[in-house]
Parts: sequence; C-alpha cells; structure tokens
Amino acid sequence: YEYIFMLLFQADQLMFALHFVRGMHPELFQENEWETFTGVIIGDTIRKSDSQRSVRDQIPRWIEQDRAWAVASLKISLPGLYQTLCFEDEGVWHTFSQSSVCEQDFPSTIGKRISLFQQVLVVQAIRPDRLQSAMALFACKILGIKELSPPPLNLKRLYKETLEIEPILIIISPGADPSQELQELASIERSTECYHQIAMGQGQADVAIQTLKKCARNGEWLCLKNLHLVTSWLPVLEKELNTLQPQPSFRLWLTTEVHPKFTPILLQSSLKITYEAPPGLKKNLLRTYESWMPEQISKKGNLSRAHSLFCLAWFHAVCQERRNYIPQGWTKFYEFSLSDLRAGFDIIDRLFEGSKDLQWEFVHGLFENAIYGGRIDNYFDMRVLRSYLEQLFNSQVIGSLNARGKKMSSFPYSISLPNSCSILDYRNIIESLPEHDKPDFFGLPANIARSSQRMISSQVISQLRILSRSVAAGCKFDREIWSTELSPVLNLWKKLNQNSNLIHQKVSPPVEQQGTPILSFITLEQFNAIRLVQSVHQSLASLSKVIRGTSLLSSEVQRLASALLNQKCPLTWQSKWEGPEDPLQYLRSLVARALAIQNWVERAEKQQLLSDTLDLSELFHPDTFLNALRQETARVMSCSVDSLKFTASWKGRIQEGKLQVKISGLQLEGCSFDGNQLSENLHDSPSVSSVLPCYMAWIPQDAYGPYSPEECISLPVYTSVERDHVVTNIDVPCGGNQDQWIQCGAALFLKHQ
Repeated sequence: YEYIFMLLFQADQLMFALHFVRGMHPELFQENEWETFTGVIIGDTIRKSDSQRSVRDQIPRWIEQDRAWAVASLKISLPGLYQTLCFEDEGVWHTFSQSSVCEQDFPSTIGKRISLFQQVLVVQAIRPDRLQSAMALFACKILGIKELSPPPLNLKRLYKETLEIEPILIIISPGADPSQELQELASIERSTECYHQIAMGQGQADVAIQTLKKCARNGEWLCLKNLHLVTSWLPVLEKELNTLQPQPSFRLWLTTEVHPKFTPILLQSSLKITYEAPPGLKKNLLRTYESWMPEQISKKGNLSRAHSLFCLAWFHAVCQERRNYIPQGWTKFYEFSLSDLRAGFDIIDRLFEGSKDLQWEFVHGLFENAIYGGRIDNYFDMRVLRSYLEQLFNSQVIGSLNARGKKMSSFPYSISLPNSCSILDYRNIIESLPEHDKPDFFGLPANIARSSQRMISSQVISQLRILSRSVAAGCKFDREIWSTELSPVLNLWKKLNQNSNLIHQKVSPPVEQQGTPILSFITLEQFNAIRLVQSVHQSLASLSKVIRGTSLLSSEVQRLASALLNQKCPLTWQSKWEGPEDPLQYLRSLVARALAIQNWVERAEKQQLLSDTLDLSELFHPDTFLNALRQETARVMSCSVDSLKFTASWKGRIQEGKLQVKISGLQLEGCSFDGNQLSENLHDSPSVSSVLPCYMAWIPQDAYGPYSPEECISLPVYTSVERDHVVTNIDVPCGGNQDQWIQCGAALFLKHQ
C-alpha cells in the first residue's frame, strides 16, 4: 500500500484506497451497495417527471429539500438498509444532520446495526458535504492505518533503496522542483562535484548522452530534468541505458510532469515516485522566499519595494492555492507557475527604478492582461484576479506615511508587514502563519470545505466507476464483457422509458414563424428533445442487437460502445445536446427534460406559460428561452432587441417589464441570500442554498430597474454546480462591497437534480 502510494499524487490517493479496500475485502459490500455508491444503479423508478412535491412527501421533513431525490433513490435501491435507518425518528438523527463532522457522529443505536460502508452510503445521501471525510475514515478503519497519506517523501530514505542500474523517475506536479533537494542529498551522500543536472529541451540531447556515459563511467550522479518536453527522444535514452555498465555509485535521477506519450518501457524499468509541492499558502510563500536572495529584497534599502515583493509573493500564492477549490475558487485549473512570479518580480523591480510616483495601474494592467490574466479565459475568474490586484497593489497597502512621516503598511488579513528590508523578517512573518489555510486568506466563505468535499467526492466516485470496469472491455468485441459492462446503461434506458411514449411519438418539424418567438422556441425544443430521445434509442437498440448476436458490429456501434465502456458520453449524443459527461446522468437528464417540455408546450399553447412559475432547469437550452423572451418583449414594445437589458427582481413584479417570467428553483453557492441582500456563509452553513423565486424581464436600457447599480453585483447563472455553461448574468442586491462577493466565488445555478 505504501509502495503504491509513493507513485500517486495526493488527488488520487483516496480513490486508490477505496479501490484497494474493495479488491481486498469484497465481503464488506453487500449486494448492490457498491453499485449504488458509484451511481451505476439508482432507484430509477423515481422519474424526474414525478413532481418534486410527491418525492418530497415520501421523505421525512428533517431531510434537506435538495437531498430528497438521493434519499428516495437509496430507499428504492437498498430497501433493507433504508428500513434499518429509521429516518422517521427525527430525534435520533438530529445531531448527525447538524454536525460539522457527521461521519463521526452517527446515532449510536443505528451505528451498531449497519456496516461501516453503509454509514458511507448514508453520508452520501444526506450529507455529501462530508463524503470525502467519510470515505477516508472508512478506508483508514479497514486498512488499520491512522491516515491515508503516508509520511512525506524523504529522498534520503529513498536513496537507500536504489540501485545503479535502475533510474529513479520523479513524477512532478506543475510548480514542484526536487533539484534543490537532490543537490543537498548529493552533497551529503557524495560531494557537490559528483552531481550534474541538465534541464532537457531543445539541443540538449547530445550533451545528455555524453554526460550520462561519463557519469556511469566515473560513478557520479546525473539528473535529467523535464523529460515531458522531449518524449520523442526517450527511446534513444532507453537504448543507451541498456548498453550502460555503470559503477555501483552511479545514480540516474529523472524528472517529468505527467505526459500521455511518455514511453512505457522507461516507466517500467524505473523506480517511480511522485513529488508535488506541499499544499497551503504558508508553504507556497516559504518556497518563494527560499527562491529569492536576501539582496533581492534589500536592494537600495527601499521599504516600499520590499513590501511590494511581499504582496507579489502573497498574490502568487493565493492564485496558485485557490486552485484547490475548483470550481468555486477558479472555474478550472490554470497553470500559474514560477515563470509568472519571475515576470511579476521584474515588473515590480522596474517600477521602483523609475519615478518616485508609483503607478499601480501599470502593475494592474500588466498582471491582468499579460502575465497572470493571460492564462485566464473566464470573465468571472478575471474579475477575481482584478479584485486581488486592486486589494494588494495600491498606495494604501504599500508605503503610506503615518503622522511622524514613518512608512506604514496596511496589509489586509490582519498581518502587519515589518518595518525592514531584511529577508529574515519576512520569513518570520510567514513562519507565524497557520499550517492550514484559513478560507478568508482567499476571500472564500467559511464553509468552502463543504463545497470542495462535495466536488472532490464526486470526482473520486467517477474515477472509481472507470476503475471498476474490465480492462479488456474497450478494446475488442467480447460479448460477455460487453453484456456485463453495458447492462447498467441499457437497463436504465428501458426503465426510464417504461411509462412514456417518447420513443414512438410522432412529431413534425416546427413550421417557420409559427406564432410568437417563445412558442416557436418551445415547439422547436420539444421537436429536438423527441428527436434526440429517438436517436439515443436507435443507437442503444443497435448496440443491444449486437450484444444479443442478431446484428453485425458496425464502426458506429463500436465507437458508441467504446465511449460507454469508458464511462464517457458518446460524441454523437453530446453534439445534439451538451449534457452531463456521465452517460447514466445524461440519460436521466435527457428523459426528465423531454417529459417536462411536454408540459411547457401544453401551457404555451393555452397561453398560460408566462403566468406560471417556471423552472429553467427543465429546458435543454434555457439561455435560448431567455433570448426568445427578449425578442417577444421587443415586438410587444416595438423596439430593437439591442435597446433592452436583462433584469431580475425579488421585490415583486418589475414595473418596466412588459413581459416577465417568474422563475423558481435557483440555487446559490458562496454566500446566502434572503431576497433583500447577500450575507456571508458561516462555517456550518449548507454549501448550496435555495433562492426565493424571482421575476425576470427585459426592460429598456435607460429604465431604472428594481435596484440601483451601486447596491448590486452581477452574478453568473450556471446550468449546474460544475460551472461549465453560463445561462445568463443577473444583478443581485448585495449592499455594497463587491470585492467580498467576487472573491467568495458567489454564483447561481439552475436546480441541481
């Protein structure tokens, strides 16, 4: 277990531990439990067409509204377990439902009657914000270890296990560099003269081979860095290694980032370990201050310059460490690296060589448009970056004078910068920071751990689903394997369509200009929905025939099966509607929406649609619906669509809106909203909260709207918690201080089912 763990990045350790436990102890999992956990089977007799209310009525009141589906599914998938849980007895579950460590606060009467894995299933259904901890606790108990992560890698200890004929391959995460540590190890074990390193890149191949031969002959150490940049040259290196007859004291160290084209033979013949930069703001700042020389900080004895460099180090650390909270911190992983820090350093350096008047706009502009911002492609992420720049690089924070003419620093986060240019004083400040990051260092909400646990758990579970499939499944046709592996998809599709006529429904393509823009949109949406359901049905039916042996395997069916066996959604489906990545989720969402659209069509034909409360998550293209509302408003008001702006109101109907819709089902992450203004989340606030229904309308650009711009912040509305697709942006009253809401990653999304 520890040996394998040396080869895993931290992000993959929990997934491996669970996979390992399941392989070692299959007896711990009763029938259907693992499949329910990984989402392969779900109580699919509950269909999304059942009204939210009818599902809600089957579930005890104390269970949160947004967990009703999950609990109802558990009830159907594992009825025996559900009965044992006695959810009707609210008193028994009160502590568990409120606890910030619920996986340790199981009701004692229930805990004795159910297995450790069944406890994980309960946390998954009711408290997914603690699922990561529950999975880790389960794995540790079964494996009899204190914590999942082994002690941090010690190169000195590793060296004792190495041989001269076996290269040591260090797989690094972006931004991590073991060469300093290797150099120190070489000076202790051998001597500094015996250690050579070459950073691989253009034109280094010949030098590397010559140095390799020389080091092997003389029994010295060689480190070849960044092999991921020269994957096509690796077979040459392999050949050389096969002919070498090195001295016993020779060692070859190799470093590489993960790369799909890395040659398997070199991987197999090396001792492999992973090396990643330790997480956390404190460690990040220490790495920066270790890479800077004392004279770089104390240059010219300029205090403002030394303060600016601390702000730069903090800014760089915040940008990198915020990546631990995707998609709420950043919406995706951005490659902020050491080169950004170096470029930032040069800019600060140049700034202080010029005039006495420090132009912070110049720093903001270059950081935002050229260096850090050059990597960002999402408007809302860019807004976060800009907010940090304005907060850290300004004349209030850096170099303001107090009454006695002494330089003062008003650095945020209640840290006071030293009145000195000595690198040691800055290191001391960093050393005094807590080991574990406080969310407010990033401007993130106090309950961010709940959101990140939920996201990490769902990634771990989807990786486990992929791991549990047969390795041979995707390669060539094997009736038995295909039948076993693909039955969840085929059975689910059958169940979803049991009581509906979607598959056989006849629909004719909508006629051009049929009625109003909204009616045209909805009839087109219905037409496309039924066409997509029928095309998915056709493709799955062809697959089923091939498995049963009544039809020959075509390249189209091969592609479809290959995607499904890899737990990926086939491209032919995604090209018609970009839904969830997971095929089972895709099929559920598809049928749920196709059934809901029928209802929209009936209401639109009776002209009742705009007077009802609508849930945009029932549509395939909610953004197009809002656009149709815009067109229809422009027609009614006889104006151009460009002269309208979008607005939302929680105060009641919008006076300036000729047409408006009442929207329910919105969810909010990052903060809370009571209909009047945003408020901070507390440590134990739920990670996602429901938002009261609101009115939405298009109104003239010059109309005042329900709120004044100063009291609002524009928040994105995403289709789902994954924050992949933006539907629209809406102004939400926040009571000032926009930076706070920008940094906390506040965002709305359509009801997450």
